[in-house]
Amino acid sequence: MVPFQSFLRRIRHGLTLGVRVIVTDQDGRILLVRHSYTRGWHLPGGGVDVGENAEQAAGRELREEAGVDVTGPLRLIGVYFNARMAGRDHVVCYHAPHVKIGPRPKPNLEIRAAEFFPLDALPEGVTPATARRLAEWRQGLSTDPMW
Repeated sequence: MVPFQSFLRRIRHGLTLGVRVIVTDQDGRILLVRHSYTRGWHLPGGGVDVGENAEQAAGRELREEAGVDVTGPLRLIGVYFNARMAGRDHVVCYHAPHVKIGPRPKPNLEIRAAEFFPLDALPEGVTPATARRLAEWRQGLSTDPMW
């Protein structure tokens, strides 16, 4: 494919990449966030910005959404295809076993809440994808390639 055709293909068929992170506190509770623009409780995360790698995006999103700083290596859980988002969206999911938990940011235009919940008492409205990722992580199951 010639360079111009390759460029047009990327514009017309752009790949999007996002990250989600499983974070636990010292009591084993799971961090979930509630957004202003979609229903349910989700793992914290978001899009990978230009010039960022996925791990950098994960750290940035945790700081912005929940006041959590990554203090050690992230553990890759899996890479998933999110067919509902643009047909070319992928999500990289990590576990962050080493974090420093700061005060929760106040609700803002993007994040309405960021809270820790016991695994056996997750809030009503946890999204199906979040529930699947937590079950896979908790039970050591093989990951489903679909988000």
